[in-house]
Amino acid sequence: MTQTVGKRPAEEMAQVKLNVKWGKETYSDVEVDTSQSPLVFKSQLFALTGVPPDRQKVMIKGALLKDDDWGKAVPKDGMSIMLMGSAEVVPVEAPKNIPKFVEDLPESEQEHIETKRFGSGLHNLGNTCYMNSTIQCMFAVQPLREALYTKASGAGGDLTGRLVTATAELFKALETGGAPLPPYAFLMALRAKFPQFGQQVQGVYAQQDAEECWTNVMYAMREKVKDDDGSPVVDKLFGIRTRLSLKSDEATESFTEDGMSYTLKVNIEEKTAHVSEGVALGLKEERERNSSALGRTVVFRGAMTLTSLPPYLTLQMMRFFFRRDNSQKAKILKKIPFSIEFDAFEFCSDELKKELEAPRAAHKEAQDREMEAKKLAKKGPGPSTAAAAAPAPAAGSSGADVDMKDAGEASTSAPATSSTSKKTMTGKYELVGVVTHKGRTADSGHYVAWVKQPSDGTWVCFDDDKLTIRTEEEVLQLSGGGDWHMAYLLLYRAIMVDMPEATAPAAATGGASDAVVQSVAAAAMETESSPAV
Repeated sequence: MTQTVGKRPAEEMAQVKLNVKWGKETYSDVEVDTSQSPLVFKSQLFALTGVPPDRQKVMIKGALLKDDDWGKAVPKDGMSIMLMGSAEVVPVEAPKNIPKFVEDLPESEQEHIETKRFGSGLHNLGNTCYMNSTIQCMFAVQPLREALYTKASGAGGDLTGRLVTATAELFKALETGGAPLPPYAFLMALRAKFPQFGQQVQGVYAQQDAEECWTNVMYAMREKVKDDDGSPVVDKLFGIRTRLSLKSDEATESFTEDGMSYTLKVNIEEKTAHVSEGVALGLKEERERNSSALGRTVVFRGAMTLTSLPPYLTLQMMRFFFRRDNSQKAKILKKIPFSIEFDAFEFCSDELKKELEAPRAAHKEAQDREMEAKKLAKKGPGPSTAAAAAPAPAAGSSGADVDMKDAGEASTSAPATSSTSKKTMTGKYELVGVVTHKGRTADSGHYVAWVKQPSDGTWVCFDDDKLTIRTEEEVLQLSGGGDWHMAYLLLYRAIMVDMPEATAPAAATGGASDAVVQSVAAAAMETESSPAV
């Protein structure tokens, strides 16, 4: 469904004010847009009263209001309506362990039985596709979910704390899978904390920028979700540490500046042919600054380098820009190809490159061994093949038979020279999530999430409440060049390799704690060990 903010006919813009009576409470002048579905109105009542929509009974003109159609119950301006329902928690009996068959399930559950293992879709509550796609991509980061579940309970009752708590609760609900969920509580908390997401145009909630939603939710979690050492979890998972080095052409002055961000910008110019070229452009910078030598303002030019890599790397395609001639945010439709694997090595500082050399060499050796094992497997068993495939016994080994599981793990890991190994980043990343935008302007169009499932490597398209299985080839076609969905945010997960703990470089873990690194590595191994659909 394409969502466009623009002028609508008068008959579609029925904006009325109602008086809502709920028990002893009366809410006056509640604004209702009858061009939206009744479900949106019920979400307003939920924000006012705390009565969940599934427990609401709304009486208008003697009729019970449905979720998807006003029917004959379209209210008139100034009308009084009655709301029935309890905001208190309703006790639920523990479910009995009774076997259920597909044909015995309600039709609504049967519809989602094939995609239940991938999670749930999210209802669009009125131009909220930007939020739904952002949430689905964040949900794909398993270490983030784990941190939220353990830390969100202490987030507090302020606006930031309520948003973090709502995020954790929504993530838990998504894990159950099945029928789509209406993200009322999260949406209300998001708009309360960041009012710009509640902006309306002619009485209709406006389309918003998915990257702005991503970044603002990140900053909310940064404030409230801390690791055991007191540092923000999102910094350890997504934080890209950089060093900006600028020099003046007119004077001999130069300066450096350290910083951190949650995304790498992919600038798009006429000659940009690949996402890596866009990243290189995004790292360049020029800045006007006062020169103490010349006593005036001069231009300093240079570029940023990456001094530390995160376990999860987010790239933002800079497709939107402001046009002064018509005062609108236009979109660059140019095709910018991207790959399933992204190598950040060329953008790293010299110090970080040096630390990544050993892990990258170990990773290449592991890949070579895996390729050789596949070649030997194709040849089939034989005296010469078996002799070549048999690994030399490690020092101190008992010579006993090696379990097949151990053999599989050995083919994808660096050879251990110590009893203790450590997962270390290589500077290489694999694609696990994409947020796409379809449309020609930032203030209109439609956002969709494409997520690689950690359970089996399947790519799933989350189009609001609809889930569709996709292929890797289809994901790579989201590079732009037309009116179809094109990548806006790219989420990559670090490719790690086992290194002896004594020799593993500290900076090559991205500044993340051992627990975070192991969690990321576990998610990657889970995907690799499962066959893709």
